[in-house]
Amino acid sequence: MTVAPSDKKFFLLTSLVLALGTLALYWPVTGYPFINFDDPDYITENPVTQAGLTWHGLIWAFNGIHVGNWHPVSWLSHMLDCQLFGLNAGGHHFVNVLFHIANTLLLFTFLRTTTGANWRSAFVAALFAWHPLHVESVAWVAERKDVLSTFFWLLTIIAYTQHAQTRNQSAATTPVAHNSTRFYLLALVFAALALLSKPMAVTLPFTLLLLDVWPLNRMLKAEGGMQDLKRLVVEKIPFFLLSLGLCTVTFLAQRSAGAVSPMGWSSRLGNVPVGYLRYLGKTFWPVKLSLIYPYVYHWPTAAIAGAVLLLAWISVLALLLLRKQPWLAAGWFWFLGTLVPVIGFVQVGAQSMADRYFYIPSVGLFVVLVWGAAELFATQPKGNLLLALIGGSALVGCVLTASVQISYWQNSASVFLHARESAPNNYVADNALGKVFELAGDYRRARVLYQEAVQIEPRYAISQYNLGLCLIGFGLKDQAFEHLVAATKLDPSNVGAQFNLGVFFQQNQRWLDAANCFVATLRLRPDFVDAHTRLAETLVKQEKFTEAAAHYREALRLQPELATAKTELAGLLAAHPELR
Repeated sequence: MTVAPSDKKFFLLTSLVLALGTLALYWPVTGYPFINFDDPDYITENPVTQAGLTWHGLIWAFNGIHVGNWHPVSWLSHMLDCQLFGLNAGGHHFVNVLFHIANTLLLFTFLRTTTGANWRSAFVAALFAWHPLHVESVAWVAERKDVLSTFFWLLTIIAYTQHAQTRNQSAATTPVAHNSTRFYLLALVFAALALLSKPMAVTLPFTLLLLDVWPLNRMLKAEGGMQDLKRLVVEKIPFFLLSLGLCTVTFLAQRSAGAVSPMGWSSRLGNVPVGYLRYLGKTFWPVKLSLIYPYVYHWPTAAIAGAVLLLAWISVLALLLLRKQPWLAAGWFWFLGTLVPVIGFVQVGAQSMADRYFYIPSVGLFVVLVWGAAELFATQPKGNLLLALIGGSALVGCVLTASVQISYWQNSASVFLHARESAPNNYVADNALGKVFELAGDYRRARVLYQEAVQIEPRYAISQYNLGLCLIGFGLKDQAFEHLVAATKLDPSNVGAQFNLGVFFQQNQRWLDAANCFVATLRLRPDFVDAHTRLAETLVKQEKFTEAAAHYREALRLQPELATAKTELAGLLAAHPELR
């Protein structure tokens, strides 16, 4: 995309202010460590990621479901970080900040070149860069998928815009038509990369249709009527097919990982309109932001009805003003549509909403706010001055609030202490904070927090599992057994729960139950060396010597210097020469 020479100075200066301002705001995170929520699964306890970019890692990223999702490009970005920085968390954080800066500049470039509105585009980009709701996406290393998918998302819409503009220039000119095709194919590549970075990008084709409404104005100015509208929809079919494929893979992945909640439709549908309203509220008043907002199973009927009426009223208004103010419909339905995968129709995880989910949807809402305010004040005396004062105050407020929010990410304890204060009955934060204390050796405080988490929400498998392990440390084996059984029933895919329950059965000489647990463990994680040796020991007790030898050999294949397995296998072969 090109920038008019007369605006080049404004464009470069604004880009510099946005980049340096964002870098200064987020610089503190480069001194922060990893946190103990998701970061271990992605980096600190993941040997494949820590190995850096390898052929095995490439195959692993594309050929399996990990942490309940399929997002291989995000995995590769973490591997590259480990290749460059090892386990120096500052480097990983810095890359997140760089992607956030790049996303801000891409958004500014896109809006400026498609609308010609300098200040409005700059203000939307500044809101995107400095709004407190975006802190989670940037300050959390495990949320690399958020900033990375948005990077490719914005490249997609820029390439698509180039395709649309070159197509409109001259459909009869062969070189121009070729350029249009190249931009279209480039948009498809970027869309695929966005989808491979985070499944939430499945709504990308929908946003391309909204761009045809505004700012590209391809749909409203279509001279061929329904024929042209049909062409615009057909043009998006490859994008929709990409999204459909990712939707299927993601749903199956999350369901197999036990992340898809089986809760009834009444609870889900009640959370949808209220969820939209909560995002709107936190956009204007971003306080009490939490890493986790626990799921609310029952909202008051009045709250649900009020939310539905408000959302419907704004949607109808946007449609009525479609030709006069198309930015309202494009921005509002961008906000509504891009939140659909995470608003609760398919409930994944324990959260009712998440700040990180607002990263892309915020673009549409910021467009509505900025363009709406600009047109409102344009008719007022000294409107530009008032707009500048209000807008400037809003940005200062965003920066100050975001800087406070960033400070909470300085370590795991501060993140989850703040989460407990911000969201009531936060059993997820209780559990995570309990793990912080457990790792610090404060087992009594950890036990209290785990028990509190289980008391608030007994259906949360992770806190049942952590409490079970904690109770074993206190010698309360019978109580521990109850919680470990509950964890495996709630989440059969919990490798740790299956393994530790097997250890419990083994210690109590319940060999068949122990073997079943270790088999389940290895089904979930075939390279679990301890599970192979434990299963082998259990099989020996059941006099299944051939199978036991096979598992000892597999343990040694995975870990050749494992002395215990060598000794036990040697003894087994000496007692049963026929197994050699």
